[in-house]
Amino acid sequence: MISIDLVERLKRIEAQLDILVEQKQVQEWYDTKTVAEILERSAYSVREWCRLGRVYAEKRRCGRGTSKEWMISHEELERIKSEGLLPFNGKGAS
Repeated sequence: MISIDLVERLKRIEAQLDILVEQKQVQEWYDTKTVAEILERSAYSVREWCRLGRVYAEKRRCGRGTSKEWMISHEELERIKSEGLLPFNGKGAS
């Protein structure tokens, strides 16, 4: 029979492990696919938000070629989660 104390200790350990896993997953920059997964949206929608200036994003090199992809900072991801998209101003980002 498992004691109540042992069960409580296991719950605390699991909670601490969850915190560690979450901290390890934080990145400085995310691609649009990863942001889409986190926000439960499509990658297309996230790319459109970037293109239309609805989020603060930068085009950065990807891979070894000359192509660039939209990248979103961790700070911007947190801002999107708490405040939502920026207002549409009718202009796209460059």
